[in-house]
Amino acid sequence: MSTAVAQSSCDPAGMGQPEAPGLGSGAPGLGPQGVPDLGSGCPERPQRLVAVPGCDPSRVNDLLVLRPSEWYCCRGSTAELHPLDRSSNDHVVFFHGDIQNLQGEMSLHPEGAKWLTWSLERVVLTLGRRFPGRTVWVVRASSMYLHMFSSYQNFVEGDLFGAPEHRPYAPGAGAFQHLRGLLSHGMQRAGLPHPLPPPGGASAVPPGFSLTLVGFSKGCVVLNQMVYEMAGARADPRMAPFVESVSDIFWLDGGHPGGGGTWVTDRAALRELASSGVALHAHVTPYEVRDPMRAWVGREHDAFVKTLVELGARLTQRVHFEDEPPSIENHFRVIQEF
Repeated sequence: MSTAVAQSSCDPAGMGQPEAPGLGSGAPGLGPQGVPDLGSGCPERPQRLVAVPGCDPSRVNDLLVLRPSEWYCCRGSTAELHPLDRSSNDHVVFFHGDIQNLQGEMSLHPEGAKWLTWSLERVVLTLGRRFPGRTVWVVRASSMYLHMFSSYQNFVEGDLFGAPEHRPYAPGAGAFQHLRGLLSHGMQRAGLPHPLPPPGGASAVPPGFSLTLVGFSKGCVVLNQMVYEMAGARADPRMAPFVESVSDIFWLDGGHPGGGGTWVTDRAALRELASSGVALHAHVTPYEVRDPMRAWVGREHDAFVKTLVELGARLTQRVHFEDEPPSIENHFRVIQEF
């Protein structure tokens, strides 16, 4: 995302401290723009897991995890509750953009305070409504440059501003390997049933395990890295079961400060993605794809969509708010609208 504002992903006061327990209880409500309001409470609250290791003990990320509850199975305006399948092992993982952080961190900086509606705690509740009955994870970026630019260097190499340098799959490293380690350690630490085996253990995934990946803005660099890794990861018998558990991938208005590579256009990489059978979803707004100062973003998005269609991928795509002027407000709103 090219509109970075103040954030501090590395929380000196929080990293290494005990995990935060649930943050409250009560009946859920909606805040500005229909985003769940933390102040009104809900039956299940996000739990923060601090400094969770991935594929390497030295590579850690904070996680927020939201367990499913009856509230997230509400249907329609009557808010009728539907029972959950407690044996479900379906998970959603979200990678955020530059502005977003924990509420406490965002509120410390004037620029971040303007966007508290889209803090990580509120977004995880929004995703709980969007994906009822699933366990939702938010991966907090591991570092921040100048308190402005989020970095996912545990998943993909990049510069100080978070512009990525994509590379092919390497056993024992990379985005898929790190995510598998994060989820394995995170599920164990959160006490979830049927956790993934630890890194280096069994290659199989638990029965019924499925994974939906969602990237917003800068967070899409992680999804793109996985596309470049997919051929090698699918060919690795220790990683293939995890990769094959991915059912859906959502790109939400991808963007980063680099001068290209916002969307994957490499035909060989996209052919592998199309052949995987994963359901692909590209949701964009004029803020990213119709910015004349970054015209390559729109061209790359068009090439991404066109190539995947030609290759027979399971693809849905939509331009949101296309009749409205480009705005960062609508850029964020795609999280709510997709």
